[in-house]
Amino acid sequence: MTLKLVTGLATLIGFVSAVFPDCGKGPLSNNTVCNTKAAPYARASALVGLFTLEEKINNTQNKSPGVPRIGLPAYEWWSEALHGVARSPGVHFASSGNFSYATSFPQPITMGAAFDDDLILSVATVTSTEARAFSNGYDAGLNYWTPNINPYKDPRWGRGQETPGEDAFHLSSYVDQLIIGLQGGRDAQPFKKIVATCKHYAGYDLEDWQGNYRYGFNAIITDQDLREYYLPPFQQCARDSNVQSIMCSYNAVNGVPACSDTYLLQTILREHWKWTDEDQWITSDCDAVKNVWEDHDYGADEEEAAASSLNAGTDLDCGTYYPEHLGLAYSQGLFNLSTLDRSLIRRYASLVRLGYFDPADTQPYRQLTFADVSTIAAQSLALRAAEEGIVLLKNDGILPFDASNKSVAIIGPWAQASTEMQGNYYGIAPYLHTVYGAAQKSGWSVTYSLGTNLSSSDNDGFEEALAAARKSEIIIYVGGVDNSIENEEKDRNEISWPGNQLDLINQLSNLNKKFIVVQMGTQVDSSSLVSNAAVNALVWAGYPGQDGGTAVVNILKGKVAPAGRLPVTQYPASYVNDIPMTNMDLRPSSSSPGRTYKWYTGKPVFEFGHGLHYTNFSAKLESPASTTYTISSLVPRDIEANAQQPWKDLIPFATVPVTVTNTGKVSSDFVVLGYLTGTFGPTPYPKKSLTAYKRLHGISAGQSQTAQLKLTLGSLARADESGDLYLYPGQYSLVIDNDAKALWNFTLVGEKLLLDAWPKRLQTDIPSIK
Repeated sequence: MTLKLVTGLATLIGFVSAVFPDCGKGPLSNNTVCNTKAAPYARASALVGLFTLEEKINNTQNKSPGVPRIGLPAYEWWSEALHGVARSPGVHFASSGNFSYATSFPQPITMGAAFDDDLILSVATVTSTEARAFSNGYDAGLNYWTPNINPYKDPRWGRGQETPGEDAFHLSSYVDQLIIGLQGGRDAQPFKKIVATCKHYAGYDLEDWQGNYRYGFNAIITDQDLREYYLPPFQQCARDSNVQSIMCSYNAVNGVPACSDTYLLQTILREHWKWTDEDQWITSDCDAVKNVWEDHDYGADEEEAAASSLNAGTDLDCGTYYPEHLGLAYSQGLFNLSTLDRSLIRRYASLVRLGYFDPADTQPYRQLTFADVSTIAAQSLALRAAEEGIVLLKNDGILPFDASNKSVAIIGPWAQASTEMQGNYYGIAPYLHTVYGAAQKSGWSVTYSLGTNLSSSDNDGFEEALAAARKSEIIIYVGGVDNSIENEEKDRNEISWPGNQLDLINQLSNLNKKFIVVQMGTQVDSSSLVSNAAVNALVWAGYPGQDGGTAVVNILKGKVAPAGRLPVTQYPASYVNDIPMTNMDLRPSSSSPGRTYKWYTGKPVFEFGHGLHYTNFSAKLESPASTTYTISSLVPRDIEANAQQPWKDLIPFATVPVTVTNTGKVSSDFVVLGYLTGTFGPTPYPKKSLTAYKRLHGISAGQSQTAQLKLTLGSLARADESGDLYLYPGQYSLVIDNDAKALWNFTLVGEKLLLDAWPKRLQTDIPSIK
C-alpha cells in the first residue's frame, strides 16, 4: 500500500507553530470536536473519524500536516521549555520586538541545588504563562517536551545538566511541583495550561561513550534498581502528578527498545501506575522509532519495527518513520486500525483539554500576550533561582568580601560567558549578565583577562592574566566546563578540570593574593583546589541562566547569603577508571565502587548535599512520642482491603518538626535535609537515603524557623531483588543534614509488609528480534 507522505503546511503561510481551528464558521463547526459540552475523548473521536487512512498515517509524526480539507490546521507537537521557553521546531523567536525573547531560568542542575520546591512551582508557572503567550502569538505550540528526569548517576553524562541531580526522591519531589506549574494544576479543569512531557522513559543516561551510542544502547537494569532508582521519578509523573505526556527513550532496557517495550509502556506505565486517562499519550524521542530497526535491529523489517512501537503504545513518532512505514505495515496486518485511531484520539483529546478547539473568549489562557513575557517579577525570579542554586564549596573566611575600595582581577574562560550560562535547550534571553559585567555594575574596579580558553593547552594568555592579577588585591577565576565539553550526544571521558585551567589556577594561587575560584558547568574534580590553602574560596554556580553573573557577584559580596546544596556527588577524577558508563548497577561489587551517595564506597571530593554558609546553624528535632512501631498497624484496615487506592506507599507515617536556629551573625536561608539510615531490608544497606527536605528562607541571626518533614510508608520502604516494595522490620534513624545536626531513632517490628508488587516481564512482552 503506497501513501502520499505530507510533512507540513507551515511553509505555505510563513512560520506558525499552531493555527487554531475555526470552530465558529469553519468546516469543523458542525462536528462534535467543536462541541464544548462534549467530553474530550468524544470530541477527539469525532475529529479522527473524519480522517481517511492516509490522513491518519500522515498525522502520526511530530510535524503533523493536519487535514486541510476539513479545516484542521498543521500542528507541530515538538516544543521545548526545559528552563524557560526554548528554541525548537515548535517555538519561534522573532528577530526583534514582540516574542523575540523569553525568561531564561537556570538549568535544572542549578535549580535542583536550591532544594526549593516552591521555587520550582513558581518557575514552572512563569514558563507556562510565557509558553501560552507565545502560542497565542502563533509562535509556539501547546505541547512541551520537558522535563528531563533521568537520574544523573554518572558525572560523565553530557545531559546531566538538564536534570535536578542524582537522587530519585529529590527528582520526584522537584518534578511534582514542575508539572503542577506547567500544566496549571495536578488535575487542571477544564483546561490544561500546557502539556508537560516527562522524559526519557527509561534508563537513559548515556550519549556517546567509547563507541556506545544512545541510539542502540541496551541498558541492563535489575528489577530492584528499576523500582528503587530509575523509575520513581516517572512513577511520580504518571501515577501521582498526572502528567499528560511521556517520552520513550532511544535505548533498550533489558533487550527491548524502550519505544517498542510493552512491559514499560503498557504493563508498568498504563496498567500498574494506572496512567489511563483518555488524553494521556506517549511520544518517541526524535527518531527513536527509526532507531528500533536501524540501531537495535529489532523486528523482522522496517514495517514490523514501526508497528511494534505503535502496538506497544507509542502514540506519536518524533520523526517520519511512522508515516513512511505504517501504510505497508497496515496492509501486512501488523496492527489494527483501532490501535492507530486510539493513538490519534489520545493526542487530539489532549489538544481539546488545552482549549485548542474552543473559542478564545471562553478560556483564561488565550488572553495572555507578550505583555506577560519577561515581566519584572519573572526577571526577579530568574535572579532568585540562580542565587538559591549557587553552592559555597569552600571558604576560609574570605567570603563575603567588600570590594568597593579594592582592585579586582576577573580571569578565566567563563568570566565574560553569556549564552554559555544558559546551558542547552535554551531560548533567546532578554539579557545575559556576565560575571565581569555584573562586577563592573557593582562599582568594583575590575580588570579582565581571559587567561586561557576552556579546554586549550595553549598558555599564551597566562602572562597577561598573571600581570592583571599582580596589579589587583582580589583575584576571581571563573572557569570549569560548558556545552563544548558536555552536551547532548557528547559524554565526557574525564571529570577533571579540562585543558590547562588548573595550571593557571595554581600559578594565580602562588601570588599570595585573596583568591576565589568560581566553577561553572557540572561537577569536576576540585580536590587540588580543596587542598590548596592559597585558594581561599570555591563556589559552584552550574548554568545560572540570564542573570547568572549578577547572582554570582551578589553571593561573593554578601548581598545574598549562599544556601545551595550539591545535588550530585563530586567524585575524584579516578572514578571514570573504576566503572564504565555502560554499567547500570548501583550497588558496589568487585567490579564497581557503587554509584551515587547511597552506594559509593570511595571518598568523594564533596558529598551530595554539601554546602557551606556565611553563618552557623543548629537543629533540634522534635521526636514523635513513639519509638517502636508494629508494621501491621501502620496500614489502616480499610486501605488494606483496597489493594489499589490509595497507594500504600503514600500512607503517612510521621510528620517530624525540625527547628533550625541561626547561631551566627548573618541572615541566611537553610536547607533541611532529612536522611534515613539503618539496618533494614536487603543487604547491602544504603549508606543513607534522602527522604524529606525543605528550604527555610531568611532566618535572621539568633532566630529560628521550623520545617515539617513528612514521612510516608514509602519513605521507609525498600525493594527486594524482584522489585517488590516492602516495609521491613529493623532499626531506623532519621538524620538531619550531612553532619547529623539532629536525629531520631525508631524501630519497626513484626513481619515485613508488601506495599507494592512489581510487575514481572513476560516472554510475550518481547516480539521477535532480527
